[in-house]
Amino acid sequence: MTADMITVFAILGATIALFVSDRIRLDVVAMLAVLALALTGLVSPQQAVAGFGATVVVIIGGLFVVGEGLFRTGVAFRVGDWLVDTAGTGEARLTFLLMGVVAVLSAFMSSTGAVAIFIPVALRLAVKAGLPPGRLMMPLAFGSLIGGMLTLIGTPPNLVVSTQLQRAGLAPFDFFDFTGPAFLILLLGLGYMLTIGRRLLPGGRPGPAGGRERRSLRDLAAHYGIADKLVRLDIGPGSALDGLTVAEAALRSEYGITVLGFEEAGSFGRRVSPALAHSRFEAGQTVLAVHSAQNDDELAHIAATLEMTAHPLDEAAERIMARQLGLADVLLTPDSNLIGKTLKETRFRHRTGLGVLAVQRKGRPVSGNFATQPLRFGDALLLGGGWKEIANLREARQDLVVLRFPEEMNDVAEAPDKAPHALIIALAMLGLISLELMPTVVAVLAAAVAMVLSGAVATSGLYRAINWPSLVLIAGMLPMATALENSGAMALIVDTLVGSLGSIGPTALLAGLVVLTSVFSQVISNTATTVLVAPMAIGAAQSLGISPYPLLMGVALAASTAFATPVASPVNTLVLGPGGYRFNDFVKVGIPLQTAALILTIATVPVFFPF
Repeated sequence: MTADMITVFAILGATIALFVSDRIRLDVVAMLAVLALALTGLVSPQQAVAGFGATVVVIIGGLFVVGEGLFRTGVAFRVGDWLVDTAGTGEARLTFLLMGVVAVLSAFMSSTGAVAIFIPVALRLAVKAGLPPGRLMMPLAFGSLIGGMLTLIGTPPNLVVSTQLQRAGLAPFDFFDFTGPAFLILLLGLGYMLTIGRRLLPGGRPGPAGGRERRSLRDLAAHYGIADKLVRLDIGPGSALDGLTVAEAALRSEYGITVLGFEEAGSFGRRVSPALAHSRFEAGQTVLAVHSAQNDDELAHIAATLEMTAHPLDEAAERIMARQLGLADVLLTPDSNLIGKTLKETRFRHRTGLGVLAVQRKGRPVSGNFATQPLRFGDALLLGGGWKEIANLREARQDLVVLRFPEEMNDVAEAPDKAPHALIIALAMLGLISLELMPTVVAVLAAAVAMVLSGAVATSGLYRAINWPSLVLIAGMLPMATALENSGAMALIVDTLVGSLGSIGPTALLAGLVVLTSVFSQVISNTATTVLVAPMAIGAAQSLGISPYPLLMGVALAASTAFATPVASPVNTLVLGPGGYRFNDFVKVGIPLQTAALILTIATVPVFFPF
């Protein structure tokens, strides 16, 4: 083994260890790996940055923009609403339809994005059927992961293996090449979750049978324990608040009061305007707010200190408030930039235009002044403010997942009039790719540009629509494969694989690659795993003189069979909190499905792609 081989294996080992430790963001680890490879001379400067111009990176970036168009216009949410209207209340029917619909949606957009859409849908279905959310959340996640396997653009591993074929001078996979073997896995997943998996799923406290599909504003407030904390505050002439902005007053951190809006006289009676960070208090105003006082005496004392008068919120005031102000129930995502920071440090109202009214951690209210406590992954936040700002939460999917919009919102979409445009553009893109009328990268870029030009995606939110850490991770891991080739380490790995498994037969080699990919995908990114294993599969195929297509198909499918742990995929992590799961719940339900899926992959892939 040469010095270059030892060095590249050391860098690869350190990279995997940092991935597993989860102490440094995955994209940062990938950049550290690129820097180490360049500094040691294992790759040239040009090779170190070549990943950023790779076709797979451009395609995935474009798909994020297309997906944003479907989000912003409400097209994707209408799919969820249709499901709620037609699913009924039987658990088996709900499981089948939920997995099937999310699988189809995930075949054409990000699995994580599809799950973000369907978490509130699944919650509504659970309430409607009187089921614990945990009975539907895991099937939702597994359906989405399997759905991503169905098409070329469904998940990054599929695009990675197709790109590796092109780099090797071979024809890439077609759009629907993955559909045959992946559809069998989908049937397996559906059958498993309707039988064995259904019995292994944890129980829990069901929601009220026949309950409303969406919670009202009052229901959300009651869920967070603030239904009796809504109050009207009249600002006196000598109040210290007079002339201050909402941000300057810092009422949340100083007095435990979160301002929702301002009530004022209008041409047709009273109206309410939302409280933004720059909104200014004036003497004589009536403020709608949420307080955290323990009793009426404490509230009266706080109001007197600020020279205000407190009044309970009556039904008339609630109706007026609901016309302009609303609430939303959100969950912090695994990659949220808010984790580890206090609300004050995040300047949350500046960023979102919304106030945080309450915080729950592991289903329990955060005690004390939550504005000064660092946020954690899995925290649920109740947000309040204007309907426009609440609708904008759909653009903050990197930091927040909306669990519930209140029924008063009536599915507000930012650009509903652009929904036909977004749908036509997405269908045109799929048609161009599937009929091979245009290269995939060109079709995706054309669709992304069309989304912006049509107004389905706002130019102001264009770059926020792209999940940059995911792109950096892929671009950063591609040079690792180059370094393995340059150093001869790739040839060593291929010779070892061929020597140990190739003599048994190509099916044994396929099984070895599938198991290797599956194991690594449980502890590091499935995309990073695919970037590393795919070149090994091509090298092994060339060494044995067999077709690389079945090996690469097996690698791609195995990379997406991330059922065994809640950290194996962001999709699993997203449903962990809403489903009320523990780590072992995924192990118990996921390992049998994962084992069966891998066996099915090994048995059926050669039927579709002979050696």
